[in-house]
Amino acid sequence: MSEQMADLVSKLPSYLGGHMLLTLCAMAVGLAVSLPLGIAVSRRPRLREWTLGLAGVIQTVPSLALLALMVPMLGGLIGFAPAFVALTLYSILPILAGTVVGLKTVDPALIEAARGLGMNGRQMLLRVELPLAAPMIISGIRTATVLVVGTATLVTPVGGMSLGNYIFGGLESLNHLATVFGCVIAAVLAVVLDQLVHLLEIASRRRDRRLARAAAAGLVVVVAGSLAGPASQWIAPGAERAVIASGPFTEQHVLNEMLAKHLSRASFRADQRPGMSEGIQFEALFHGQVDCIVNYSGNIWTLVMKRKDLASRRTAVDQIAAFLRDRYGVVCLGSLGFEDAYAFAMPKRRADELGIHSIEDLASHLAYPARRGKRRLVLGGDNQFFGRPEWRQVKSIYGLKEDAIRTVAMDPTLMYGAVLDGQVDVIAAYTSDGRIPAYQLEILRDTQGAFPPYDALLLLSARAARRPELLEALKPLVGSIGLEAMQEANYRVDVEKWPARRAAEQLLRSIENPKPSPPGA
Repeated sequence: MSEQMADLVSKLPSYLGGHMLLTLCAMAVGLAVSLPLGIAVSRRPRLREWTLGLAGVIQTVPSLALLALMVPMLGGLIGFAPAFVALTLYSILPILAGTVVGLKTVDPALIEAARGLGMNGRQMLLRVELPLAAPMIISGIRTATVLVVGTATLVTPVGGMSLGNYIFGGLESLNHLATVFGCVIAAVLAVVLDQLVHLLEIASRRRDRRLARAAAAGLVVVVAGSLAGPASQWIAPGAERAVIASGPFTEQHVLNEMLAKHLSRASFRADQRPGMSEGIQFEALFHGQVDCIVNYSGNIWTLVMKRKDLASRRTAVDQIAAFLRDRYGVVCLGSLGFEDAYAFAMPKRRADELGIHSIEDLASHLAYPARRGKRRLVLGGDNQFFGRPEWRQVKSIYGLKEDAIRTVAMDPTLMYGAVLDGQVDVIAAYTSDGRIPAYQLEILRDTQGAFPPYDALLLLSARAARRPELLEALKPLVGSIGLEAMQEANYRVDVEKWPARRAAEQLLRSIENPKPSPPGA
């Protein structure tokens, strides 16, 4: 078994268990809500239409948007809670529709016959209508099950644990094996559950109790097997927990694994929440839902503090630390020792050919392109860059003209290959990315300081900061990681396809015994 596959398999109990727990809880609550509601509205046509319409509206909300909205609506809760609520809402419509349609299609003659036998309304519902509507109700449950299993793969950005962690992590680092592995396991789980529920549907049509018992036993086995991993953690007496959140790109995955490994050595049990969106990370940190994150001074300066002025690295860190402490009680332990800033980069050979070595040179090259007979250069950036304050600031300070350069938003994992192949001329790169030295890219000098500093800051929530043992365990990491060490770790994952866990172990070794080693060596 390859190292990559072994790493994926080692995470399967946690990811599959989290996925099954979400699915099971959402379906249980969805059924508890939808079945009585369907029964209640089935005999009231106007109320029935309004109820189905409202459930249909919820179904039209994009999954990621609904998940993201749950975090602020639940007071900053992350992980299981927002994912559970969103998945429950998604499960309602299929079960509700199945119940309504099933009861509506019961033959009125049978209901009249039951009434003629002296049955009251409750008896007719339990002994006649629901048994006859059962196949349609179970069909709705079957549809809801597949829908919830599929949607559960999207809970990673809100800190949920599911098979989607494989998919998001693979997409972020171009690890196709992880992406395919996650997709296959999720598809197998959906198919197995779908077929077992389908057996229950067949059993209800045939009134076959043996088949129903076999299907139910199969469901019990699948659910119990999937939950075995998380259950072993719940019942085992473990060390004190530390929740670590990280963002959706390679460096953050490596730092997440590095923090987890470091804290496990200090006798903590690391609860990792990789791949979370940046805004939700901050919400969770401010509300004490995570204990520590690594984020960047430029992000906090521009996005959280809404600052538009420029400051030196030291000044920015000091003011950020004071702001976070005073506003949210968050403690900034300091910089890890490197900066992951935005910077324009292009192949050195191309930069020499055009005489572009600074952003000023780039602006001069772009001036009056038509008059000078020059084609528009193509600038690639991540999906956020061209809407961020940094891009507006660069354009303003250097006088970059929109009509002189064509911008292309793309996945950050694709930018470096695109500029190397000449598909774009310049990229808004990250200075700690290992592909910059490995691909012989030149960072254009920012002589006017248009890009804010982006020191990697180690942040603790107010609640975590009140735990002296956690505080002391993390302090040694401050100032311990150089730019070259971080570039090498990122290179190992992005180019050599190391698992983030292995790159993190190498990074920890470089902290303990620093030995500069060029990427790709």
